[in-house]
Amino acid sequence: MSFLHWFALALALVVVAVLGVLFGVTWIENYQARHLKAGGVDIPVASDSKRNAVIYFSRSGNTALAARHLATQLDARLVELQASEYELGIAGLTNALKDANALKSRPQALPDIVPRTIDLSSYDTVYLGSPIWLYSPAPPIWAFMKSNRFDGNHVVLFNTFNSNFSQERIESFRSKVISRGAKSFVHLQIRRGRMTQQKTPDEMLKAIDTQWMPIIERP
Repeated sequence: MSFLHWFALALALVVVAVLGVLFGVTWIENYQARHLKAGGVDIPVASDSKRNAVIYFSRSGNTALAARHLATQLDARLVELQASEYELGIAGLTNALKDANALKSRPQALPDIVPRTIDLSSYDTVYLGSPIWLYSPAPPIWAFMKSNRFDGNHVVLFNTFNSNFSQERIESFRSKVISRGAKSFVHLQIRRGRMTQQKTPDEMLKAIDTQWMPIIERP
């Protein structure tokens, strides 16, 4: 067999392997989304009288679970950011990985989100939630942060993730939030674990109660 034949065979195997990974991740994400949605808690009704706002983006449901729990515990307004290009499926996963990688070298490469701006002037504390993609908060939460002012707000960034995050990216997010008027910045995070060995929703909520709430409620 010639070199070209071996090369073509090797390339085909690589393509099959990549597609297999993408299909596997997509299947797990869809399973997670169905499971987390079925076990979701009631979402608080938005009210202008609330002093806290929880604004989040979630793709497979992990961050949504954390956001709903925080909103319930804090009696907060809950707002989900929509980004249609990251919907569940191989196309959405590919876009997510592509854009997360592009954001590292091109900070202006931000996705379209709905809503893009919110009047945050009436809130004491604004909670911003997203998953971690390629060690950084996902692009939609960067898009929201860069499109809004946080004058006088305490800002809490909370992230769910499978592997790890870059402290440098968190510091970059913090500096931009402070430059946009925030009084303070706190980062909360929870590692749910690799996709095949993750915390259950109940374990995740318990971790939020024991790890996050004491920090949030600290005077």
